[in-house]
Amino acid sequence: MKVYADTPGRRSWQLATDVLVVAWLWFWIWLAMKLYELVQKLAAPGQKLAGAGDGMANGLADAGAKVHRVPVAGDSLAEPFSKAATAARSLAEAGREEQQAVHQLAWVLALLLLAVPIAVVVLGWLPRRVRWVRRASAAVRLPDDDLLALRALVHQPLHRLSTVDIAAWRQGDPEAVAALAAMELRRIGLRHRRRRTSSTVDGPGG
Repeated sequence: MKVYADTPGRRSWQLATDVLVVAWLWFWIWLAMKLYELVQKLAAPGQKLAGAGDGMANGLADAGAKVHRVPVAGDSLAEPFSKAATAARSLAEAGREEQQAVHQLAWVLALLLLAVPIAVVVLGWLPRRVRWVRRASAAVRLPDDDLLALRALVHQPLHRLSTVDIAAWRQGDPEAVAALAAMELRRIGLRHRRRRTSSTVDGPGG
């Protein structure tokens, strides 16, 4: 698989772009983490509320248990403590629900912040990068220059094609085929390595 170009200019540009994309994504991930931590601080009142509610509920439950042991009137005396302990537990549960809501909000805001940068990379940069890798890898795997020469005739501007003897290419001249193939490879960012052509394989006698 061909990941980077052979030509220095194209390769330098690809390396610089890859590094910038990674750094850019890392910056947004870091920013999303900071936002998550900032929003999570809003859960502090809920933590205090839950802690206070649990402490109050445990204290009232213990007091109710002691009062309950009083002969005769123990049940009636313990009932207010039991109700108060239940109310304290509800208060603690409200505090925990608030923490959960803040936690979910922190995640949603962090993901929303990351959505646009990730979409830009996945929908913009990544498809172009993958296309180049596939095109360059396919060009490197070609066994001969003939197909590259044909692609050059389609993609190269006329002023460049005018420098090649097209008549010689029609006759299967290896030099003309190699010149066209080199043009196409340069367009992709690869160096031309002399390969066989169908004319050199078959030869005049077949």
